[in-house]
Amino acid sequence: MKRRWPFILPAVTAALLLSAAPVLACGGLIGPNGAVNLLRTTTLAGYHGGVEHYITAFQFAGGGGAFGSLTPLPGVPTSVEKGGDWTLQRLIRETNPIQFQAADALLTVGASRESAEELMKVRIDALDITVLKGGAAAIGQWAKDHGFRLPPDAPEVLDYYAQRSPIFLAAAFDGAAAAERGQAVGDGTPVHITIPTPNPWVPLRVLALGKTGAERIEADVYLLTDIAPAMLPAPSGRNGLALTHSAPATESLLTDLRSDKGMEWIPESAWLSQIVIDASADQLRFDLAIDASGQGTPSRVQAGLEIPGTAYGTGIALGRLFVTLAAITLGLLLIVRLLSSGSPGVRPAAGG
Repeated sequence: MKRRWPFILPAVTAALLLSAAPVLACGGLIGPNGAVNLLRTTTLAGYHGGVEHYITAFQFAGGGGAFGSLTPLPGVPTSVEKGGDWTLQRLIRETNPIQFQAADALLTVGASRESAEELMKVRIDALDITVLKGGAAAIGQWAKDHGFRLPPDAPEVLDYYAQRSPIFLAAAFDGAAAAERGQAVGDGTPVHITIPTPNPWVPLRVLALGKTGAERIEADVYLLTDIAPAMLPAPSGRNGLALTHSAPATESLLTDLRSDKGMEWIPESAWLSQIVIDASADQLRFDLAIDASGQGTPSRVQAGLEIPGTAYGTGIALGRLFVTLAAITLGLLLIVRLLSSGSPGVRPAAGG
């Protein structure tokens, strides 16, 4: 039976993991010998009132050692704090009541070479968390300077995310410190990241970090929005994403979630979506962009299908400029015509 590890984003959680033998949701695990060990993960992106609540549980599997992660974020978080104790497990129970019992037994909770800027530093249990700002090269150098072992595809993946947002969250986990705290193997440290953003976003490509070819990536993504959201790419089942649950959240679920630590933001009503990811590393070359209003089209840039400044984005900008110039030109022509027809100086003389 595959383990189901809980994790919540802003879109968006996903992580670049570098470690001895940890388990972190939505990320590839990189050991000292370069080996990758990613188990099934679970993510929730909660969005309400223009704020994304990204709650992820960092777990480790092994007796000790240290590991780190780099998580791309859509913006600068206003707070990073310890998350609730059982929010993720409760979500699993809501959509997978039969499998929950087994899962519950396992869960206890543009490149720049300038230096990366440390925006925020927080200590949560055995985690040292740093919010960073910088280009791909700067973030990569910071990671190396702090003992992270990056896989060969890390520069490409970092650049993929840095072109859209220069904000990353680095988490360094000390297995020895966790053992001193009495944390057992497989225990998790939930982290709640609050990020103001126009729309939630879930980074998915980062799950393929360090993986190649047909290697499988399995994860569960939960979305909690005010109404049914629009998603890009739309989960079709053929693209490695399947929409397995889409319905109004039950009153009992919202009440339970609201009673957990730091979850007071949960609204009185919401829409719960579950997206199951079962894709190959080659297939997962995109992120999940979301329009929380459910009425618009999610951003292709946010989905990683276009990068800022490409022909697509430039074409939209030029098209809007063309429409504006055409409107101005038409307005000027109308003014000239009105002045010409109404001016005494241009009327024909009587009897002429």
